[in-house]
Parts: sequence; C-alpha cells; structure tokens
Amino acid sequence: MSTLSVAVAHFLNCFLSSCPSPGTHLATLDEGSASRNRRRSKRRGGGRGAPGAESTSWAQLTPGDLWKNLAVEAQERYSFLITSEGIDQAVENFGLQKITLLRELCIKGGIQLLLREYVLDGRQKPAFGEEDIENLFPVAKHLWPPACDAQHLLQSAQARIQQGFLKDACDQTAEALNLYNNIFGALHPDICACLRVFARLNFILGNQAEAMIHQEKALIMSERVLGLDNPYTIQDYVICALFAFTNAQVAKALKLLYRARYLALIVCSEDHPQIATIDSNIGLMLTAVEEHDTAQRFLDKALTLNTKHCGEMSLKVALSHHFLARSYAAKGDFRSALKHEKETYTVYNEQFGKMHEKTEASYTYLQQLTDQAVVLQRNVNEICKNGSKPSIQPMQIPAPNMPYILEMLNAINGIVLPTLSCEDLQKLKAEVKELEDMINQEPTLDVEALIAETENKEESPAGQES
Repeated sequence: MSTLSVAVAHFLNCFLSSCPSPGTHLATLDEGSASRNRRRSKRRGGGRGAPGAESTSWAQLTPGDLWKNLAVEAQERYSFLITSEGIDQAVENFGLQKITLLRELCIKGGIQLLLREYVLDGRQKPAFGEEDIENLFPVAKHLWPPACDAQHLLQSAQARIQQGFLKDACDQTAEALNLYNNIFGALHPDICACLRVFARLNFILGNQAEAMIHQEKALIMSERVLGLDNPYTIQDYVICALFAFTNAQVAKALKLLYRARYLALIVCSEDHPQIATIDSNIGLMLTAVEEHDTAQRFLDKALTLNTKHCGEMSLKVALSHHFLARSYAAKGDFRSALKHEKETYTVYNEQFGKMHEKTEASYTYLQQLTDQAVVLQRNVNEICKNGSKPSIQPMQIPAPNMPYILEMLNAINGIVLPTLSCEDLQKLKAEVKELEDMINQEPTLDVEALIAETENKEESPAGQES
C-alpha cells in the first residue's frame, strides 16, 4: 500500500508519457518503508508467494514492454492489429487525444487524479508523480432496474411518433411519465427520456416555448443523473440549442453548441461523427447571423469528417456541400459556391436519379448560381475594360432565410415535421396542453423544488448520512 501511488503513476507514465525513461522517479521511493513491508510480509507468512516478495515487480515495466503487451492483447482478443510503434504514433495515426485516453482509463480503473494541467508530450520529465494519484475507487458494473410497463409505453410512444400518430404518442408518453414518477421519483434517466419525447412533440406541433421548457428540464436532469460528459447529456445540449434558436435566442443557442462541442472534444476527440453534426449546427446558425467566414470554417470541418466517416456519396456529404454553397453565395463567391453545389448535384443524381425533387432543386439552384456568376463576371470585365461604373444589378439569389435555416437544422438533427392541416394541428396542440396541465398538477413533477431539496440535504450532515 505504501508504494501504490508510485506504481499507478509509473504505469500511467509508461502508457501516456513521452518521456524516454519514465521510471526515473522510482529512485525516490522510501527504502525504509519498503523494508518494513518486507518484514511485515515475512511475519504474516513470508516465504514464497508472499505479497511483499513481488511488491516491486511493477517497477521493471517499460513503455516498450507495455506497448508490446497491448498489441498482443488486441490481436488475441479483438483480432485488431496495432501497427504503431508507440503511443505517440498511435495518437497521430488514429486522430486520438492523450487526455481522452487518460480520462477513459481513469474512469474504467477507478483512478482519481489531482486536478491540474498534465503535460503528456513532455520529453524532459514524466507527466505523473506520486502526489498526482489522489485515490482509487472500486468500479461496480450494474444495470438500472427497469419499470417494464412504463418502458413499453415509452417505446410505443416513440414508434407512434415515427408513424405520425401524435395523439396516441402524447397519451402514452404522459402515462409513462406518471408511472416513472410513481416508481422512481422525480430524478431518473428514464424520466429524462420522457421529457425529451414531450419536448420533441411540442416542437413538432409548433409549441416552441413549451418544447424549450421540457428540453431544459431534461438537460438539467441528465446532468445530475448521468453526468456532464455523458453522450446523452451532450445530445441534450445540441437539441436544447436547436429549440433556443427556434425561439430566436441565437446567443444562447450558440453557447449551448460551443459547450456541447467542448464536452464532445474531451470525450471522443475531434475525429468523430458527432463533431460533424455539432459543427454543421454551429455553421448554419452563424450563417443565419451573417458570420460567413466563421461559419465556413465549421462547415468545412463538418464536410471533412462526413467525407471520412460516411463516404463521398453520402447524403450527409451532399448536405455539407449544399450548406457551403449557400454560405459562399451569400458572400458573393460564386465560383466556390458552384464547386460545392456541383458536388451536391452529383450525389443526389447518383442516389436518387434525375427525376427526384432533391436532384431537381439542386439543378435549379446550380443554374441560378451559374447565371449570377456570368452576370457578375460581365460587370467585372466591363469595369476592367472601360474603367466606368456600370449599374450593377442586385443578386437574384436570396440569402438563406430563417425558414430555410430551421428546415436544414431539423434535417441535421433528425427531426421530421409532419404535414397537418391547421385544424388538426390546433386540436393536437389543445390536447397536448391539457396533458401538460394534468402532468404539472402532479407534485412529484416539481423538478426544480426536488433539485433544491436534494442540494440542501447534501449540504447538511444528516443528508450526507442518509
């Protein structure tokens, strides 16, 4: 136990540190403590196989030996061949982050580190020391006990939404939420799922304010029961940003997306499909506020990731090209816009054929860009030739408006709005409002009060004991 912190630090250095000799700090071990451990082990039984007899065998581990063992384990267990010669080359080849690997290893192994900036690429000294290992915690694998009836109702509600039966989906979601509250209380991951479904139903029906309220509750609850860096929490940030943008809260929406991107970078590094979705959302929202230069950087990154993970003929790649074409056209760069829209047309023509509405829309927009580019070039040539100032006609291609931006954001985030008549839509809104009023009357659904009560209990000694 006296050398446990040093052993853990030595292993982390062998795995992640770029120092050529990460075991140099082992000489600082307390020799008196080590000798006392040996004498204690002999008194307890000693001899062959005693705990103290091999207490320093871990000190012989080198980065090369550890990496060879990892390569053998990956090949035997997963049939995955690691061709990299070390952690630095593997990080570069696979587009990983050392901080992401460190975080995952600490979570899986129950290691608590000192909160500080770790220089994992330093060549002079090891990144971890004995004082950096704060504690070790047992990691227990477990499953949430399910509420079968409520779970079946929620799954049925989600299926009914996909089929277009919104009234049945509202009834089943409300019933599932009541069951979950009666079984688990007000804070539970399954209740988060119910609130997400309610938020999406309100968004589909046009109740943007109600959708924002339910999604914010789901986000707060997800942070508390799942953690800040959970994938569901990150996705809740993205959907909450979409609803905030729909409610004309652009600054709030961008803050939520930047927060989601920061968490996603820590959890899964930059080379991940989820980063492409977040970057597409940020790029479209920046295009809506005419920040085209910044928007194009995010859209270019999303295009690169979608091309790598989905292929050049993917519909996500076509959407990314179309977003960039719209952004460049709004700036007046018709040459770049034509280049990207041609890629969009090629993908749609390959996937759907020439007679599909998406292909025809892309072809029409391509013609508009070509005509506008010809007019602009003619005016430029006339200025260069005569030195005069001709009457430049305004652009015939309108900038992306709010309905178009919202439509594209819904497509990126997988939200499909059904086509309903005004009368049916008003009836559904009234029914959903009645269900929400009934739910809000339940005392167990007062999430804010329960959160405040939980915080008060955590601050008091009695709450800590319980």
